[in-house]
Amino acid sequence: MFLNKLITKSTKSYSDKIEQLKEKIKTADAILIGAGAGMSTSAGLTYSGERFYRYFSDFHKKYGINDIYSGGFYPYKTLEEYWAWWSRHIYYNRYDLPVGKPYVDLLELVKDKDYFILTTNVDHQFQLAGFDKKRMFYTQGDYGLWQCSKPCHQKTYDNEESVRKIIETQRNMKIPTELIPKCPVCGVPMTMNLRSDSTFVQDEGWYAAANRYDDFVRRHKNLQILFLELGVGANTPAIIKYPFWKMTAENSKATYVCINYGEAVCPNEIVEQSICLNEDIAKVIHDIL
Repeated sequence: MFLNKLITKSTKSYSDKIEQLKEKIKTADAILIGAGAGMSTSAGLTYSGERFYRYFSDFHKKYGINDIYSGGFYPYKTLEEYWAWWSRHIYYNRYDLPVGKPYVDLLELVKDKDYFILTTNVDHQFQLAGFDKKRMFYTQGDYGLWQCSKPCHQKTYDNEESVRKIIETQRNMKIPTELIPKCPVCGVPMTMNLRSDSTFVQDEGWYAAANRYDDFVRRHKNLQILFLELGVGANTPAIIKYPFWKMTAENSKATYVCINYGEAVCPNEIVEQSICLNEDIAKVIHDIL
């Protein structure tokens, strides 16, 4: 299902689509927002280019790393180097940054609606913008959380205080050995609470958010729901994109919206229920407002 033909073209103009989307938002019983990396890219939180060199030029020179994403997978020889990288990675993508304008504008757009957010982003931008944390499920983790690397138990730990201290004390791309974060239960090194393999910790907060998401979907199953997909690529389509397509196909009252510069598509099966905008997310949200 859905794999035979994806539709990218439409006879409607950009302004027609904006007007159509305005009306769909106005009349929707609920809005389910699915946000991927493209949302933060639209907010200027890029992982390469000038922003990368501004914060990681020394790592580029020493290790040949060319972007923030790949730097997280580099095989550093010591934990002192590993945490020098990751403390900066966390700090500049979670703590030392303003909230992006498209996030602020999106809140203004949906604040009076019954909404819920499903996101693969881990940069805390929705929380910084002021979205209700009880209306969010960030499935892939959070830069602000650590976990045991084994893991010996299913719990996560806030890392802000430790990260700020490590940032202040690191020198020459290394941190003091005594500041390497260790599991308070078994003593092994901590790691990021980011989904990369089966060791990812899904703590009580994760399951509570998952249950709230399931409840939201159940309560609006046959109602006039708007599935608003923002910047979701093809890396993890089974989390947001495929479920949104499936739920749209199963509900004749539903509308699927895809806003994604360069990747705005929908299956032929739901084309009559879809609005695809091959545009920058920040521009589209601004124009709707």
